Amino acid sequence: MAKILIAEDEQDIRDLIEFTLRYVGHEVVAYSNGVEACKQAVIDSPDLILLDVRMPVMSGIETCLKLKSDPKTMHIPVVFLSAKGQDSEIKAGLDAGAVEYILKPFAPEDLNNRLKRILERSS
Repeated sequence: MAKILIAEDEQDIRDLIEFTLRYVGHEVVAYSNGVEACKQAVIDSPDLILLDVRMPVMSGIETCLKLKSDPKTMHIPVVFLSAKGQDSEIKAGLDAGAVEYILKPFAPEDLNNRLKRILERSS
């Protein structure tokens, strides 16, 4: 399965996502903010990155832009997870370089199926 990096500031949501992804066999590394995610993405070399949009320290949009500007991480697909689904926010996420924008709450099976399709396209 894939190695997936998560950046989510809310511990309960981070734990739920981690459990959901590990349940189907993915290796998961999880961080609480975008600064850690950017630093660790270079070290962890994930196959996919999941970012919350609204995080303290560095927003998901800023994190995505930084990841996409780094030659070491620019090829990694980024997916946003957010409770905010305004068209402008979705557009900003996709414009920053994300391949998909998933709204919270999500069904675990739906999340796994969507990520499976993204991973298949990127391999």
